[in-house]
Formats: sequence, C-alpha cells, structure tokens
Amino acid sequence: MLDQHHTDLILKLHAAVTRIQVPRPGFNYTFAHICILNNDKTCIVDDIVHVLEELKNARATNRTNFAITYPITHLKDGRAVYNGHQLGGVTVHSKDRVKSAEAVQLTYYLQSINSLNDMVAERWESSFCDTVRLFQKSNGKVKMYPYTSSSLREDFQKTSRVSERYLVTSLILVATMAILCCSMQDCVRSKPWLGLLGLVTISLATLTAAGIINLTGGKYNSTFLGVPFVMLGHGLYGTFEMLSSWRKTREDQHVKERTAAVYADSMLSFSLTTAMYLVTFGIGASPFTNIEAARIFCCNSCIAIFFNYLYVLSFYGSSLVFTGYIENNYQHSIFCRKVPKPEALQEKPAWYRFLLTARFSEDTTDGEEANTYESHLLVCFLKRYYCDWITNTYVKPFVVLFYLIYISFALMGYLQVSEGSDLSNIVATATQTIEYTTAQQKYFSNYSPVIGFYIYESIEYWNASVQEDVLEYTKGFVRISWFESYLNYLRKLNVTTGLPKKNFTDMLRNSFLKAPQFSHFQEDIIFSKKYNDEVDVVASRMFLVAKTMETNREELYDLLETLRRLSVTSKVKFIVFNPSFVYMDRYASSLGAPLHNSCISALFLLFFSAFLVADSLINVWLTLTVVSVEFGVIGFMTLWKVELDCISVLCLIYGINYTIDNCAPLLSTFVLGKDFTRTKWVKNALEVHGVAILQSYLCYLVGLIPLAAVPSNLTCTLFRCLFLIAFVTFFHCFAILPVILTFLPPSKKKRKEKKNPENREEIECVEMVDIDSTRVVDQITTV
Repeated sequence: MLDQHHTDLILKLHAAVTRIQVPRPGFNYTFAHICILNNDKTCIVDDIVHVLEELKNARATNRTNFAITYPITHLKDGRAVYNGHQLGGVTVHSKDRVKSAEAVQLTYYLQSINSLNDMVAERWESSFCDTVRLFQKSNGKVKMYPYTSSSLREDFQKTSRVSERYLVTSLILVATMAILCCSMQDCVRSKPWLGLLGLVTISLATLTAAGIINLTGGKYNSTFLGVPFVMLGHGLYGTFEMLSSWRKTREDQHVKERTAAVYADSMLSFSLTTAMYLVTFGIGASPFTNIEAARIFCCNSCIAIFFNYLYVLSFYGSSLVFTGYIENNYQHSIFCRKVPKPEALQEKPAWYRFLLTARFSEDTTDGEEANTYESHLLVCFLKRYYCDWITNTYVKPFVVLFYLIYISFALMGYLQVSEGSDLSNIVATATQTIEYTTAQQKYFSNYSPVIGFYIYESIEYWNASVQEDVLEYTKGFVRISWFESYLNYLRKLNVTTGLPKKNFTDMLRNSFLKAPQFSHFQEDIIFSKKYNDEVDVVASRMFLVAKTMETNREELYDLLETLRRLSVTSKVKFIVFNPSFVYMDRYASSLGAPLHNSCISALFLLFFSAFLVADSLINVWLTLTVVSVEFGVIGFMTLWKVELDCISVLCLIYGINYTIDNCAPLLSTFVLGKDFTRTKWVKNALEVHGVAILQSYLCYLVGLIPLAAVPSNLTCTLFRCLFLIAFVTFFHCFAILPVILTFLPPSKKKRKEKKNPENREEIECVEMVDIDSTRVVDQITTV
C-alpha cells in the first residue's frame, strides 16, 4: 500500500472524501464545515495522510532519505506521529523502518454540537459510504471497508429485516405441526382446531405486547426476535397440557364438568410457571438491569407472558368448551357436521369412510376399559411402548452411561467457556460491521487501542517524586504524546537546576505555547492563572498504547482492569478511556446484570414455591434438574462455538424457566404419588404429562429450524442456545429423570390401612340417566 500507485490512490480517495457535499437549503456542507478543528482552525486528519503526502513529495523530488518507521515515525516538521493503528500488515527492516504495509486505515472526525450538525453529519456519513463504494468499483483490485458511527446500529437492526421470511416459514411449520399433534384418526375426538388456536393465542399475546411497547414509546431492537420463541415454549406447553387434561376426563360428563376438571388439573401448574416467568423477566425489566436492549426485551417478554396467561384462561378456554360441545354432539372436528353411524357409511367410498371414522359410546361394552383417546399416536406410543422400554432393567444401565458421557462432554465445554465481546456476534453476516472488524483484526491487531491517560488534578509537576509516579504508572506502554518526553526533559532540568514552582510552570507554559515542535500537542496541558498571576497546571493527558493483541480479549480485559485499579489506588488522580472500553463495560454489565437478576429471581422462586408445593422434595429434584440442564447447555454451547455474551446469557435465563415448565409436572406427579412402586409412578407421570411435553417439543423444534438459516450471527447464537435448551430438557424429561427416579428417593412403600371390621361401609349408588343421550345427569350416593 506504500508504493507510488497505491499512495496516489489513497490520496485521491482522501481528496474525494473531503469534497463530499451535503446539500441544505441555501448552503452545501462539506467536510471542512463539520470536521473537528485543530488549534490552527484546520480540520484534524489522520497523520498517515501527512506521511503519505511527504512520501509522495519525496518521490517527486527524487529524495531517498525519507523513511517511515513503525509504530512511531517523524515528519519533516519534527513531530513524532503514531501510525500503529493506521498502517496494517507491516513488514519492517532494521531499526523499525517500514518495508511494506498491506493495509491503511483513514479516520475522519466529525463534530456533534447541535441537532443541525448531527443531521448533516449523519447524511455526510451516508454519502461517505456511497463515495467509498463508487471508488471501490472503479478500483477493483483494492478492497475498501467503510464504517461509520451508525453502521453498528444499522447492521444490528438489519437482522430483523433479513429474518422476516424465515419467521413466516417458522410460523407455518409450527402451525402445521400443532395441527398434526392435536389430530387423531377419530374425527370426533380429534382437535386440530385447538392446535391452531393455541398458536393463535400465543400470537395474539405477542402482538399485544408489541403494540403496548410501541404505544408507550419503546424502541424496537433485533433481540425481540427471541420473544416469539419464549412465548412458543411456554404458551404451547400450557395449551397442550390443557388438552391432555381433557383427554383424562370422562366422556359421559357434561362439558362444564369436564372443563372444570381441566382447569383444576392443569391451570395450577401453569399459573405457577407463569408467575415464575413474570418474576424472572420482571426483575430483568426493572432498573436493576442497566442495558436498555436487555431491559426492553425482558419488558416485552413479561407483558407477552401476562397476556398469554389471560388469553389461555379466556380465549383458549372458550375454544376448548366450544370443541367440547362439538365432541359431545358427535360432530366432525374439522367440518362441524354431524357424523353418521357406521351403518350409514357402508355404501360410501373408502376415503369417505376414513374421513368420518368415529367411535360411538354405545359401541363400547361395559366391560371394555380401553380409553377412546388411545388411538392418538403419541398417547399410544408412550403408553404401550416407550414407558415400558425406558423403565426396563436392561435399558437403565445404558441411560446412566449415556448421562455420564453427557456430563463429561459438558464439563469439557464448561472448562473452555469464553466471554464474547466481538461486535460481529450481534449483527447480520454480510454487513459493513463484519467486513470492517474482520479486516481490522487481521491487519491492525499488533497494538492495543489508543488509551487516553488523563490527570485531572493540579499536581506538583515540579516535584521529582510526582514525575516518577506518573512515569511509573505508564511504564510498559508506548507513549505517543510528546508530554512524556517533555516531562522527562523537565524532570532532568528540575533535578539539575532546582527550579521553584513558579519558574517551572512558567517555563512549561511558554515552552508549549511557543515551541513549534510542541504546537500539535498544546491540548495536552491545561493551564490556569491565579490571582497573583501565578500559572498552575490543572490537568494534563498523554496517549498510551500497549503491546497487546486486540484479538486476545483476555489481555484487553486485564489491561483495562489493571489501569482501573491503578486509577483508584495511585497517588495521582487520573482516568483512562478508549471507545472500545465502552463496549467492554457494556459486555460486562450485560453479562453480570442478567446473572445477578437470575440469582435474585431463583432465590425468590425457591422461597415462594416452598409455601406452595405439597412436598419439599419436589424443590430438591427440580433444583438438581435445572442445574444439570444449565450445566449441559453451557458446556455444549461452548463446544458449538457459542460465546458467553448478552444473547446467550438471556437464553440461559430463559432455559431455567423452560426446564421448570417441562419438568415440574413430571416431578410433582411422581413425588406426590403414594403406594405402588417407583417404576409404576414414573410410567404414570410420563403417561399423564409426557404427551404435552412431546407435542410442545416437536412444535418448538420445527419452529427453530428456519432460524438456523437466517444470515445473522445474532440469530445463529439464538438458534444454537434455544435448540440446546430444548434438546437437553427433552433428554432429561424422557430419559434421565424416568431412569434415575426409579432407584432414588422418595420411596413408594405400599401402605395398607387396617380397617375395623365393625365399621364397614355400605354404598348404594343410583344413577339418573338421560334416555335420549345416554349421558349421566346426576348421581345419588348414600352411605
């Protein structure tokens, strides 16, 4: 990039950039009108431009004594300039003389002083990107990567635009799977509309939350893409659990009685898990969370879950009642027409008879105990095959061995957890941010970012011990301000001559104001004149660069923390700053705040649930299950090259809720079961709740699949985390817990109650039956 052709090309591009105009009524703004000005009222430009101009002049005059050194070079006016972040891929000769450079970085600084200036600067940045792209087309052999202050925001929001058609595909797949999961061969007892209406319920809640956020002035961001999947995992399981409870009710009961039984059986656990979601995301939406994107995400999720609960109680419950009346009247579950008796269908085609297949109650003999809902594929699979297979004595050792392998790989990944602070992890793939950061890390990672070292108190610069302290704090850095070298000079002068304070500060001021070699760094010293004309140094600064690889994030974190500790414990009051520190702080808070909030919510929920659950052993088992799931998710997430950033931490918090959502009903059914054996109650828990878990998992899985194809790193992280959460939770629900619970507490000793033979009960039951519909209207029991 330093040969004559490329040097002329870079200077030509620089000239084109400075000529960019932003038309406004009555005036055309250029770079000169909105740039940051130097002391001589000229625009501040990168020193590499001056270096390239001198290199061009040296070639034009056939001078061979001009040499560029790295990372600090000297100009003809005597100034030393730092080019460590302006020259990339540098190859040097002896004595740091640059032989070649593969990349050059130019930075343009704009003012931000008022709304008009901001508007002009924003349009100038847009024109800047267009200018660079046009220049790229005419010079195809050179790669150019423009990046502005708005690039990250625009690329972050681009994820939502590129995800639209994938989300529509996901919605169609979930709707199809939900209909299939609720369908069965019996056209009367099949409930396809309930599967679709369950998804409609979730969609209504999500849209309601989005509308409220918009009406209250909330800002949209691409993290909202995770809200539908949060709702999908929680809402669909609740609706499928209600449908599973409906299958357990007696068909000869009235619809009101069956509905009451459904609400009594399923809504208690659904209410508790909803409260858990509200507490978790409510804390995340509180002022405890200092990241706006995470706070708005939690607020949106909290509102959506609350309205989902209301809609399930009202809208979905009403839909269940409506389909219940259709079933009681033997109407077709799809077309709502009366289904004729099998005798009337003998002369119809086979396909017609297949569509109208139904089982009438009078066809079942009194001694037949077969459940009419067992023709459902998933119910039949679990009850007849899977429950017996997973509790088989010969299967259990293999499941335990598989669990040990799972723990081993999870531990291996857990020990390699890395903290993510790469900007590319939160934006779409084919964007300016990705291209720019990739090139920057490839060519400009030899040195750390330029760090400002600001002394903000009036210290005794004439004191030799203070001078030693300042130099000691910056030891180990490349100091690219003349202040350091000048301080060394003054320190030597002070030691040799013993100048008093007034003479020292006067000389310091006069030197910086008059010496031409220091004119570029006049802003490094701030003077204050006191009442007796004595001049004092009230603040000063220098710029530091550490020999640290930017791609090694651990070194950057250690550097930042070391400087911060020094700023707190040092005798000299100073602060350090670099724009990259802002993102590191944002990452630290985005990682720490959700973890802090999740711990608070977990403790609250454990305390809250202790008064609600019937047995404390449920809490113990649930805690162990959540720990096992989260440990596995973190481990496999790391092995899948997912770093621990804000998105993955939010997913891990959701994973706690998702695990409790699916595992709590299984564990409570098992723990509260009396008599019989552990194996019997494991089978019973799977038969009662397994179908709803399996249906919810299948719908959730097909909904996640399109997310993997979205060209965005944010959605890639979202897909991998949510997929691992769903898969590991499913693995625990259908393999680990059913096996472990068969040989670990609580015990299921059969209790035989001794009855007094004198107190025998005689029961007489009289049934009043409606002759027309064979439905039991009332039962009168006397003892």
